Amino acid sequence: MARLTVTTFLSLDGVVQGPGGPEEDTSGGFDQGGWTVPYADEDMGRLVSNWFAQSRAFLLGRKTYDIFAAYWPQVTDPDDPIAGPLNALPKHVVSRTLTDPQWQHSTVVGGDLTDAVRRLKVEVGETGELQVHGSPTLVQALLDDGLVDELRLLTFPVVLGAGRRLLEPGRTPTALRLVESSTTASGITANVYQPAGRPQYGSFD
Repeated sequence: MARLTVTTFLSLDGVVQGPGGPEEDTSGGFDQGGWTVPYADEDMGRLVSNWFAQSRAFLLGRKTYDIFAAYWPQVTDPDDPIAGPLNALPKHVVSRTLTDPQWQHSTVVGGDLTDAVRRLKVEVGETGELQVHGSPTLVQALLDDGLVDELRLLTFPVVLGAGRRLLEPGRTPTALRLVESSTTASGITANVYQPAGRPQYGSFD
């Protein structure tokens, strides 16, 4: 069974909206798109490329799928470390309204999300990962259902003060174990977590 991994860019105050460009996601009046760009460096590129190399299929929310589908098919170099896997591998988009995805190797995930994800993890097999990128609403549901095997958070040294956040109130309480950590030259911290059951509680009294 494949591992399900999540890779997400977020600000210091947890914002994940519109990381890649001013027009990427302006919903809710968000006008700070492209906030990751000044910090992107070679260290970040190596990290992300290494993670993409482990992919065997992708699971995406509708908004992230639309953003990716508008850009990555235009990058036709099969050796590009991001475009290559994204264009060649199966992509499963979670949506109640999309019926005919045009990006090659794309299918729509319908019905019960938990059952669908468990089935996909079996189909992908043990030699690679079922990867989620972006897709904050989907990630919240996956975390709440205990379906995430590894959470890769790239935190950028910027406070935005507004925008959609990854971990909004109401999430299922979950403990995490830090398994890897590094910092890029521009100050991005890359922390990799694995679920560790329910939180434990105590007192300093």
